[in-house]
Amino acid sequence: MTGPSAVQRLRVLTVNIHKGYTALRRRYVLDELRDAIRSVGSDLVLLQEVQGPRSGLGSTQAEFLADRIWQDHAFAHNAVVGDGSQGNAVLSRWPILRHANHDVSQPGAEPRGLLHCVLDLAGLQLHAICVHLGLHESHRLRQLERIRDVVRGVPDGAPLVIGGDFNDWRLRADAALDGAGLSEVHRATHGCHARTFPAGFPLLRLDRIYVGRVRAFQPLLLPRRPWHALSDHAPLAADITL
Repeated sequence: MTGPSAVQRLRVLTVNIHKGYTALRRRYVLDELRDAIRSVGSDLVLLQEVQGPRSGLGSTQAEFLADRIWQDHAFAHNAVVGDGSQGNAVLSRWPILRHANHDVSQPGAEPRGLLHCVLDLAGLQLHAICVHLGLHESHRLRQLERIRDVVRGVPDGAPLVIGGDFNDWRLRADAALDGAGLSEVHRATHGCHARTFPAGFPLLRLDRIYVGRVRAFQPLLLPRRPWHALSDHAPLAADITL
């Protein structure tokens, strides 16, 4: 159920954090990454390649990043890595009423999932989906169809934010999502998707923020530093008016 909300505007950030390592895994920078994420002042953060609990440790990287800033968080593991796991995470300033991980894994490829959260924005339910799609185009096309299925299940009128690493270097996602009522904030504003990979010198347009059933949106220009040295992907951010 949706209804009037005191929340009129929110800031969204998405970034593939590369398990807390710089490009080529030269340095572990989770502390620096937390500072950079906090500096954006986002209300909703969508993260990919987040490490889950490891042997002997009870917390996830999502808990560490959310500490004392975001009221709630959700983590869903997609793949087993060594003695732990990795997956997607959502950090939220508002309560997460429920969340589900939609398995979109394809045979013979690394497991993937869509972390779907429903947030309570003071009476309005916002649907947020954190995405990390596969490396093969045929896999991505099937995964994009699953995103369309999930969007079809969102109640009429409920605002929707979908963000993450689409690995869409061939720029096929917009056509695959046509008819779902979504706008990609950077393409709609600037005429093309943002370059996000590799972070040090972005050439490929891999990451996206799609929105639906919102009044307005504006992508944010984030500084190159310190992000160029915190992951292999650059982040994306946008302000959204509900």
